Amino acid sequence: MKPLNQEEKDTYAWQTTVPGFGEEGQVKLKNSTVFISRCGGLGSVVAYELAAAGIGKMILAHGGNVKHSDLNRQLLMTHDWLGKPRIESVERRLKELNPRLEIEAVNSNVNEENAQELMKEADLIIDCAPLFEERYLMNREAIRNNIPLVECAMFEMQAQITTIIPGKTACLTCIYPEKPAAWKRRFPVFGAVSGTVGCMAAMEAVKVLSNLGDTLENKLLSFDLRDMTFMKSPLIKRDDCPACSGHSS
Repeated sequence: MKPLNQEEKDTYAWQTTVPGFGEEGQVKLKNSTVFISRCGGLGSVVAYELAAAGIGKMILAHGGNVKHSDLNRQLLMTHDWLGKPRIESVERRLKELNPRLEIEAVNSNVNEENAQELMKEADLIIDCAPLFEERYLMNREAIRNNIPLVECAMFEMQAQITTIIPGKTACLTCIYPEKPAAWKRRFPVFGAVSGTVGCMAAMEAVKVLSNLGDTLENKLLSFDLRDMTFMKSPLIKRDDCPACSGHSS
């Protein structure tokens, strides 16, 4: 474990006074590698908050170039980067905030060809992808490699989040045995909604990596910001799940 240097002790002085976290928790974050799929509305906020919190390394996968329609919610994209690769804007903005952060920036979304290589060294996976094809791949790699997975998604003014611990909790396929038939790539979205669940996902990641507090293991937190209702529901690991049955941690 690499210890904290004086600059890091000064930078994280406020959060290391959180009971149950301390400098020991900060050292765990510094020595952790997080994989984040898509740095859009959800992933931008997750990555930015984790960069601020002092994660040591991020592997980030996000393809395509910045478009005008990204700018209402993808907070690591800027107007001056229109037409240029999104992942370059992501890396630039994160390095401005935390120059100590090690970044492996991949100008591609998760697919069958790259999934295993992208995630094999991660201590934690955070799913911020809009497509179930990508989400199922991350679920598969998390189970295959015993990597915790923070699973979050949003639609319109609603969002949900859970934490998947392979062999211990329900996985994504337990929750969604098949891709919802009505799901489409483009959907209604406010940036503040994706930002809200993105902050929750970042905090959940900090908790998992530093063993702080109670995580959302086998619990699905759902909320609707249209009327500010929040609900936490139990999840059950399916014995017949084709993705995780027979897998033990």
